[in-house]
Amino acid sequence: MSSLRSILSVLLVAITIFCVSCGGGPQAVIPTTYSPEKIEQLQIFVEPIAEARSNMSVLKGFIAEQNWIDTGTYIHGPLGALRQQMTSLSRSLLTKDQKPAAELAKEFFGHLESIDAAAKDRNSAVAQRQYREALKDFDAFLDIVPQAS
Repeated sequence: MSSLRSILSVLLVAITIFCVSCGGGPQAVIPTTYSPEKIEQLQIFVEPIAEARSNMSVLKGFIAEQNWIDTGTYIHGPLGALRQQMTSLSRSLLTKDQKPAAELAKEFFGHLESIDAAAKDRNSAVAQRQYREALKDFDAFLDIVPQAS
């Protein structure tokens, strides 16, 4: 009788483990498209970033005039909060878009750092080349973000 109880106990434990492991509990579904509500939320993040993009011509002017003090000041001043804003926006995107957006933001800021270093060295050619590359990455970053209809 005791061996029957032991076998029955082991059998019940095995059935319980099987049922729990195969249980179809709620699964987190990763969205694959942007809902209209999500796009609307993202526009709050995009607005100051898009404004900074439209003001990049100011930096271009400083570089063209070889105004190195204002070039550095503009990078650290008006563009200073941009890193945090772009990082926040990257994290708010769909999972499939987060990594490319974060990498483009990183590349963009690498170009800004190179522009700042070129300004300190008073190297116009490097600053202009890095500015063009920065714009390409900035535009590619903004292209990842879905636009409101």
